[in-house]
Amino acid sequence: MKTVLLFKEIYADQFRSIKNYVLRNYFKIFTWFTMAMFAIVLYVFLYRLFTDFPFSNF
Repeated sequence: MKTVLLFKEIYADQFRSIKNYVLRNYFKIFTWFTMAMFAIVLYVFLYRLFTDFPFSNF
């Protein structure tokens, strides 16, 4: 839990130091988009893994 709070503080501090409003919002949107795409990839991989999907045609 301490690591998560430290990461949150570092993340918040970095966005406070960025002065450009457009750039700051772009990075926030990009961060959420990246996390969403990673979550989708992780879900699909685990779904295929647990449903015995053949990963290779050999």
